[in-house]
Amino acid sequence: MSEPKVRNTKQRSAVLRALAGIDDFRSAQDLHDVLRHEGDGVGLTTVYRTLQSLAAAGDVDVLVGDDGETLYRRCSAGHHHHLVCRNCGRTIEVAGPAVEKWANKVAAENGYTDVRHVLEIVGLCPTCAAANP
Repeated sequence: MSEPKVRNTKQRSAVLRALAGIDDFRSAQDLHDVLRHEGDGVGLTTVYRTLQSLAAAGDVDVLVGDDGETLYRRCSAGHHHHLVCRNCGRTIEVAGPAVEKWANKVAAENGYTDVRHVLEIVGLCPTCAAANP
């Protein structure tokens, strides 16, 4: 079955433009504020729907914050993991070949196939760690 074709709308383009200028994970409300300040008249509901469709298409990564809020970030293509600062939100994409090997091994040992996984490593970035010794 083929993926549904996603329409390129003015609102979708605006959300993608906002995401392109941000390096860390942000909530839909944060992105809506960015769009409002840039003069884009995109409603909050449209931002939520657009982010959900971008996530379903694999165009953005999704992370659930410590407070349970869903956060979004435009990421590079290909499978990767995230190293996230719990203080400032700085995010670095990292490869994890050992994680990939382990996940496939555990899945195979238990008879699972078509395995996917998400890994976020959360800590303090060097800047925040230095500010809070």
